[in-house]
Amino acid sequence: MYNRDQSAQTPSINLNSAASGLLYLAGVDGGGTGTRVVLSTPDGQELARGAGGPGGLALGRAESWQSVMTALTQAFEVAGIAMPPLQQIGIGLGLAGVTVTAWREEFLQLNPGFGLLIVESDAYTTLLGAHGGEAGAIIALGTGSVGEALYSDGSRLEVGGWGFPIGDEASGAWLGWQAVNYLQRVLDGRQPAEALADALEQQTGNSRDALFTWMGTANQTKYASLAPTVIRMAEHSEVARQLLQTAGLDIAQMAAALTAKEQLSIALCGGLAPVLKPYIPQALQQTLKEPQADSATGAMLLVKRQIRKLQ
Repeated sequence: MYNRDQSAQTPSINLNSAASGLLYLAGVDGGGTGTRVVLSTPDGQELARGAGGPGGLALGRAESWQSVMTALTQAFEVAGIAMPPLQQIGIGLGLAGVTVTAWREEFLQLNPGFGLLIVESDAYTTLLGAHGGEAGAIIALGTGSVGEALYSDGSRLEVGGWGFPIGDEASGAWLGWQAVNYLQRVLDGRQPAEALADALEQQTGNSRDALFTWMGTANQTKYASLAPTVIRMAEHSEVARQLLQTAGLDIAQMAAALTAKEQLSIALCGGLAPVLKPYIPQALQQTLKEPQADSATGAMLLVKRQIRKLQ
């Protein structure tokens, strides 16, 4: 049975002759909704942070690079530093979608000239940030969702993270997808309307034609934009509460899979973590740990480790 054991997998690296003369390092977290960058000196002094648009590879590899460069440019501007030639910057990236080999290779080929570039999944960089590079597990809940574990023997395991629309349970996009399916049933007369339907219609339209039009341009990010409505309506809608409770059970299943081999500390990460935590079974809630740092910080740790290997 395929269990997506990551123990033998190596990160994707681009390296050129300027790697020994890096002036700055950047750590990047690129997901389906936004891209975040942390900028530092080679000795680890954080200088600034920046943000850009969606960075997940599913939305386009050139588009991902555009978001990365927007966020990096902003970080240099915030720091008050002129951006040097890219050969003098080492960059580590945690990106959604890098598990698709063709996307990853295309992204690497589009490297605009960074002196050192190392790419991993955003799940792994989230894990590195959450546990400071030590053994542990994370369940990341944002536009998408994924669980990842790093065991004490150095092996890794990823669960979930199969991507939208067929996977990524308990994610923002999944909540939006389920909510739209509920609205379809209401518009058909297959299911009674209640408060959630009224709220969704304000965003998507109150007819079949309007909903078809909305879906015609909807991607992962657009479905995720409905998640706040589901969360907000939980006090008034039984359907919304049921969706959030289902998400809590899916999170518990991911946690069980991640800790079947070894008991690990689990950190709940991502923008939806605080709002979904109350819907997780109580026994698991009590064991969850706060993440030490974010995915961009984990990506910075990734590039620092690679530099140490090269020295």
